[in-house]
Amino acid sequence: MIKLSPYIAISDEELELIPIRAQGAGGQNVNKVSSAIHLRFDIQNSSLPAVYKERLLNLSDRRINKEGILIIKAQLHRTQEKNKLDALQRLEEVVRSVMQVAKTRRATKPSKNSQRKRLDSKKKHGQNKVLRRKNYD
Repeated sequence: MIKLSPYIAISDEELELIPIRAQGAGGQNVNKVSSAIHLRFDIQNSSLPAVYKERLLNLSDRRINKEGILIIKAQLHRTQEKNKLDALQRLEEVVRSVMQVAKTRRATKPSKNSQRKRLDSKKKHGQNKVLRRKNYD
């Protein structure tokens, strides 16, 4: 079970963990042992609140297919257990990312004093450059 907040959790029944053979180098071990994990999470049929389901489905993430299933492939580690924990952790990160609401940006203007200071420093810098010339005007 993945506990996201005191009220929201993803149960193990909602997750489908499929052991598969890992890709890449690894010698004979890679051909014999299914150490990688495919985690499949059906967003539509999950127990998450509707708001989070909608945000997850609106993500532009290539791991979410057209049917609304989030597929995470974990094959970083050599053992199946570590890959399983890695996949669960990555699922938790994705769901937590949609749980946070981004602050709305309010347009602000620089103060009159900061504008004046900026222009004064530009004038001073320009004067230094004029003084460096051989035949200054």
